[in-house]
Amino acid sequence: MKTIGILGGLSPEATVDYYKEIIKAVNEQRNDGSLNYPEMVIYSVNMARFIGLLESGRQEEAADYLAACINKLGHAQVDFAAMSANTPHLLFENIQSKVTVPLVSIVEACAQKAKATGVKRCGLIGTRFTMEAGFFSDTFKKYDLEVVVPKEAEQQLIHEKLFTELELGIFKEETKLKLLAVVQEMIARDDIDALILGCTEFPVMFTDDSYLGIPFLNTTKIHVDKLLALCYNEDDSYFTKA
Repeated sequence: MKTIGILGGLSPEATVDYYKEIIKAVNEQRNDGSLNYPEMVIYSVNMARFIGLLESGRQEEAADYLAACINKLGHAQVDFAAMSANTPHLLFENIQSKVTVPLVSIVEACAQKAKATGVKRCGLIGTRFTMEAGFFSDTFKKYDLEVVVPKEAEQQLIHEKLFTELELGIFKEETKLKLLAVVQEMIARDDIDALILGCTEFPVMFTDDSYLGIPFLNTTKIHVDKLLALCYNEDDSYFTKA
């Protein structure tokens, strides 16, 4: 069994969810009563520092900061690491080039899952950084899948709710309904047949596999399933392919 490294703190709510999902998945998928849970090391970063660097356009410094934190996971002798958030994946290749630990991409895992699900045109909600950047679209194109983002005003609403509520552990039914209204509009306007929960706080709010008649792709669960496959040596070719 390999040791999993998790870069947490982006946000704390999502980090807790990752740990809980890993334990839950082991209990459900490997329910042999052996208590054979994976070894994990979690390093929690200063979220305000990272987001502040992105807000001011200092992406190289943001990459350097996260890379330094991941290298601390490397010093703890993890076999591979995962960033427990979608937003930092806009710097994925830059960060990977600065660290000694192999990284497992949440975006790549989600694209593989979407392809296996049989969808074609995925809506994407997340932070403004995630929706404005093209890293989801670029990766999904490799699998012949389209990614559609909300209109600008809708993006502003989503970003605001994330940073004034969800990132702080505040989950309101009113906000959930507003976000579902955006998704409903995207279904009618953009003909999406799935939705990517492109922020790892969203699965805490949207706990079902589907809403409004389309699958909601839970990036946390998808990422966790990939991490466990690697941890239990069930996907030995992953890093060779990467």
